[in-house]
Amino acid sequence: MDREPDRTDIADKIPPLRIGLNAAIVAVSDRSPRILTVPANPGPGRADGLPFGPFDPARHRTFEASLRHSVESQTALNLGYVEQLYTFGDRGRQHHGGDAGTHLVSVGYLALTRDDAGNRDALHATGARWRDWYDLFPWEDWRAGRPALLDASILPRLKAWAAEASGNRRTPGRTARTRLAFGLNDFPWDEERVLDRYELLYEAGLLTESVADQRVAATGLSAQLGFAMRFDHRRIAATAVQRLRAKIKYRPVIFELMPPEFTLTELQATVEAISGRHLHKQNFRRLVEGAELVEPTGATSAATGGRPAALYRFRAKILEERPAPGLRLGGRG
Repeated sequence: MDREPDRTDIADKIPPLRIGLNAAIVAVSDRSPRILTVPANPGPGRADGLPFGPFDPARHRTFEASLRHSVESQTALNLGYVEQLYTFGDRGRQHHGGDAGTHLVSVGYLALTRDDAGNRDALHATGARWRDWYDLFPWEDWRAGRPALLDASILPRLKAWAAEASGNRRTPGRTARTRLAFGLNDFPWDEERVLDRYELLYEAGLLTESVADQRVAATGLSAQLGFAMRFDHRRIAATAVQRLRAKIKYRPVIFELMPPEFTLTELQATVEAISGRHLHKQNFRRLVEGAELVEPTGATSAATGGRPAALYRFRAKILEERPAPGLRLGGRG
């Protein structure tokens, strides 16, 4: 009779694992959506990355408590809203030859905060800095129209990459995936498909990370597509951008990025910054009015330099009245 495998024997064959915690921390400043980056540890050719810390169950009971402690110690920043994104554990994600030694599994988080001028000096002293997330994903910014690099660089290379596999039954979906992710032919551009687009570019060998992971010898592009990050941190950031773009449509998380009082113009600029879309002013105001997410404070602001603009605040009572309050953005303005 066959002996059931000893679980101890099986466990001995599994490489040791370490759990890390990454935070994609988002703020909006000067109408730009920003992600916080920290300097890499000393090492050849390593780019900046997301704030990271190991999970130590002896010190912290939960992942989130450990994450908040790591972020505060690295950046002097106290986090507000935090939610778990995904667990990233693919083999090779650390660029270590043969994945020898301990394998690192990272739990990614999305965190939202306000760009508080009072914290900027403390933040700067840690070496952390805010980076416009369209520096990471320049093809995602449609606020001024269709990005030129889509037709100049990205789509010709993706179409060629898809054509290479046209006779390969193992990869029949390249053309369909490109059409769906980048809104080609009869498919519209969907701002929520951030991760799909990033992963297509990575698979096609068009990103610096593709070279670092030895998928390709070189991208073949005259300039790199966006700011590269260490390890798979740009993939984690893409996951965070996708989650936030979707979430503002059914939860009032956009107000985690706003000051306590704001004008409707400031609110629109923040929504546009996150979604990467231009929104028609009157349509946006009707949307906000219909959603009943804000209420006037009775005060005005003269910061625009023109006529004083009415100030508003988030109407917290909406959380008691509606199960999924958010800004359900329609077609492009």
